[in-house]
Amino acid sequence: MDIPPSVKAVGRAGTGTNNIPVKALSLRGVPVFNTPGANANAVKELVIAGMLLASRNLVGALNYVSALDEKDADLEKKVEDGKKQFAGFELSGHTLGIIGLGKIGCLVADAAISLGMQVFGHDPEITVESAWSLPSQVRKANNIDEVLKNSHFVSLHVPLVEATRKMINADNLAHVRQGAVLLNFAREAVVNEEAMLAALATKKLSYYVCDFPGKGIIGHPEVIALPHLGASTREAEDNCAVMVAEQVRDYMEHGNVRNAVNFPTVIMPRESHSRIAIANANVPNMVGQISTAMAKSGLNIHNMMNKSKGDMAYTLVNIDSDVSQKVIDDIGKIKGVLAVRYLPQEA
Repeated sequence: MDIPPSVKAVGRAGTGTNNIPVKALSLRGVPVFNTPGANANAVKELVIAGMLLASRNLVGALNYVSALDEKDADLEKKVEDGKKQFAGFELSGHTLGIIGLGKIGCLVADAAISLGMQVFGHDPEITVESAWSLPSQVRKANNIDEVLKNSHFVSLHVPLVEATRKMINADNLAHVRQGAVLLNFAREAVVNEEAMLAALATKKLSYYVCDFPGKGIIGHPEVIALPHLGASTREAEDNCAVMVAEQVRDYMEHGNVRNAVNFPTVIMPRESHSRIAIANANVPNMVGQISTAMAKSGLNIHNMMNKSKGDMAYTLVNIDSDVSQKVIDDIGKIKGVLAVRYLPQEA
């Protein structure tokens, strides 16, 4: 769709932004906010449910019981005879490999450890906050192959970006532990579907548990596909809605940026009446040109914060006096400036 010029920010009540034209919005200086961690507990619980569905053969057992005739005189015998084919195994003592150690991955690790499982974790871009949240019992894996070789269950918790598209593929599934269960509650495209189906056919994988039913897997006997239930709880929906609303409000009123997928995190206290928020390309001498434009108009900078993220940079400036429209226009004319907003403090 065409997004009108009046749009100043976009908020996604969830984590995935693959349905939002992030790159095009970045070129206009528009931040795209999401809500990482707000639905983490809901997804964690679904991952545990997915492991239990696979380990205890619950889908087959439910289907078996549904097909029984309650009026059958041999009902009790058929129940006792039938249960033998659905014997499973307990999670305790088995190994879970987690690829992606953000908020969800850390919660899944903690829950698995509480259930008596051993946990391997791999995330080359783990944040300091996530590292602090990670249980000390999690063993570090140096790469995806190491996770696949050592794990009875492998759970994916990565965003869908170019580097993670078809991250699980024929090459690394060749290393998977025989009979492992692959769980994907991240994004459909992080798994190469053809390679996954081939691994099921050769019994390298015993089950594929996912939240993304699609062509080729619906009705497959070794696929447990759910209708994108990851964040579908009352609590998660409320958490996401409140979190994204607060983030957008803070940006619109004060220019602060937190949890934007295309902007750096910039949070600065209000210590003066006037504030200017500037989104610009991450190129040399931008801060110098912005400061010069303000100095030429006789403005005194109370304090300033500038950060960058990839090709995008963002600057907040607190000013000791009112700012004229001419100053805003002059800053907007600087080559590389994408958007400028004047944010006077409300009385």
